[in-house]
Amino acid sequence: MMAQATFVIAGASLAGAKGAEALRGHGFDGRIVLIGDEPEPPYERPPLSKGYLQGKQDRETIFVHPPQWYTDHDVELRLDTTITAFDRHRRTVTVSGGETISYDKLLLATGASPRRLPVPGADLDDVLYLRRVGDCERIQSTFRTASRMVFVGGGWIGLEVASAARDAGVDVTILEAGELPLLRVLGPQIASVFAGLHREHGVDLRLGAQVTEIAGNGGKAAGVLLADGTRIDADAVMVGIGAVPNTQLATDSGLQVDNGVVVDASLRSSDPHIYAVGDVANAFHRRLNKHIRVEHWANALHQPETAARSMLGERAIYDRVPYFFTDQYNLGMEYAGYAEPGQYDDVVVRGDLSRREFIAFWLADGRVLAGMNVNLWDVNDTIQHLIRSGNQINRDELADPDVPLDQLIPN
Repeated sequence: MMAQATFVIAGASLAGAKGAEALRGHGFDGRIVLIGDEPEPPYERPPLSKGYLQGKQDRETIFVHPPQWYTDHDVELRLDTTITAFDRHRRTVTVSGGETISYDKLLLATGASPRRLPVPGADLDDVLYLRRVGDCERIQSTFRTASRMVFVGGGWIGLEVASAARDAGVDVTILEAGELPLLRVLGPQIASVFAGLHREHGVDLRLGAQVTEIAGNGGKAAGVLLADGTRIDADAVMVGIGAVPNTQLATDSGLQVDNGVVVDASLRSSDPHIYAVGDVANAFHRRLNKHIRVEHWANALHQPETAARSMLGERAIYDRVPYFFTDQYNLGMEYAGYAEPGQYDDVVVRGDLSRREFIAFWLADGRVLAGMNVNLWDVNDTIQHLIRSGNQINRDELADPDVPLDQLIPN
């Protein structure tokens, strides 16, 4: 099958490695070149803010495949290699050192980068961001030496790393610009659960906080200055204010870019020879009837299967329900679906918010858009069935723990 063809994968990430795996799994016998700018082979990112960061996972467990896998499956793995440009008309990519590689199909799995804090002092040492395994290991080292850390941003990554810092005995202050952490994602009722969780574990959570400067001492971060004049001293500052998709190469090449590389439901870009997956892909989702870019592990894990089939000429559509999970202290959570502010008109809770054992549902016109199970397990598949059904659900039954969830799924 296309034995003489060359497929290049830009980004030796989870998505990139799964793309190579899927191509071989679907019988592609041609050349696969997997190019990444990190020295490590492809790895999974969730452990960087969870198990590996906490010291509960060994380093070798984070990698997508054993090193020998790439040799055994004839995948040319180019590590520590940067793609400097690609030429859509000649169908070539140029890498650091000047080598040019021709391709028949190109898969973009270039991911995203942490959004930088645009204030004075943001480039000081001990201002930390988390994206790569080296970042994770630097934060681990900081846990061993710092007594006080400030976290700028109360998103998922910041909250997970803050919980790991508290577990390591570090005093933690979280500075959130909004009224609550995760407010935009969860709404006030459920976001309050996470605010209470962190305060219960000794976090100094400050809301409506506007950072104006990272204070330095001898070239290192020594604290944070706020708009109201407050100074918060710290041994290190971590910034977690979101991520931006790595689209510069795509933009330079003239691909359609809008909050990521714009792709159709088959993950094909505006160039029929180029595809995109994972954090960089703004993909049309036919169930939602809109383009969405989802920065979660499940997309990087599953989208490459669809992209590989599409690259091989099969008809394939990616329409999985978006999914992610978090672990913070003694709270574990899974979330499925997609419910942006303004899209839902009701939030239904089944269970006990105060004990943090519940399922929350976000609804519009009685239809479940998203569901989140907190410290309750083996229900997420059922939640996804409710979402996919698109049917109106009886609100009282949805809220009643005595009514089995699977009974609410239409036949």
